[in-house]
Amino acid sequence: MCRLGSLSAAAAELHHTQSAVSRQIAGLERQLGAALVERHARGVRPTPAGEAFRRHALATLNEADRAVRAVRELRDGVSVRPLTVGATPSLAAGIVPEAVRDLLEREGPVRWSLVPGLTAELHRKVTAGDLALAVVTDAPPGLPHDPRVERRFLGDDAMVVVLPAGHRLARRGPVRIRELAGETWAEDNDGSAALLRGHAARAGAEVRVDLAAADLPGKLALVATGHAVALVPGALTRALRPDVTPVPLVDPLTRGIHAITPRRDPHPLTAPLLDDLTRVFAASGRCG
Repeated sequence: MCRLGSLSAAAAELHHTQSAVSRQIAGLERQLGAALVERHARGVRPTPAGEAFRRHALATLNEADRAVRAVRELRDGVSVRPLTVGATPSLAAGIVPEAVRDLLEREGPVRWSLVPGLTAELHRKVTAGDLALAVVTDAPPGLPHDPRVERRFLGDDAMVVVLPAGHRLARRGPVRIRELAGETWAEDNDGSAALLRGHAARAGAEVRVDLAAADLPGKLALVATGHAVALVPGALTRALRPDVTPVPLVDPLTRGIHAITPRRDPHPLTAPLLDDLTRVFAASGRCG
């Protein structure tokens, strides 16, 4: 109801009548001695007491859901808990799958899944218990210090510029950001755009981020078709499409790569996977 903002919508989603939902809320309010919702012209919204109750109720429901999953993940007394790994798009494209491959070759078959996302989203999923581990970055807006998670620094990743294959600078060595100041740039997220603008400003240049892409593949498509140049993580270099050319920057900007895991109830394969991630990242040549 708080999410939907309407008693009738909540009743429909729960397959109850609106009057039944109203009675349940009224019963809770009598038991608690406080109003939980207030009505307004467009529906209902929680009172301060209702918002406090909602937060604790969600935590209780999440714990109950985890309890059910824990029981279902046991077969004959042996845990078959799946390994759910999150990663930012560039790290999901190569380094993380490579590390998981090495883990499975050593540990044997394990049910696992890969969840791409941006750092803030992955952090929330780790703290909610939805991810066993996430590989994220400290690029803007940054990685919060959260007592609910453990953090391991994997290394620094130097950003590179990707150019169309026929670009005048595509076959040169490292370039200065000032040489590309007149280009049209494409970006797919605010964090990468902030890194780019900050780096250019420190070099006394200004860049135009005129094209926005929905995601990393979309940004690379804009580069491949000659519409723009773009800044991408160096960790992505080995997985780039063949019609774009990565070029290193003089005095490159870097972002830190971190693995985060929940402090509570860690997956039994977390420690060996962290070791594999550290080794694979270092071997990729991106470690600063």
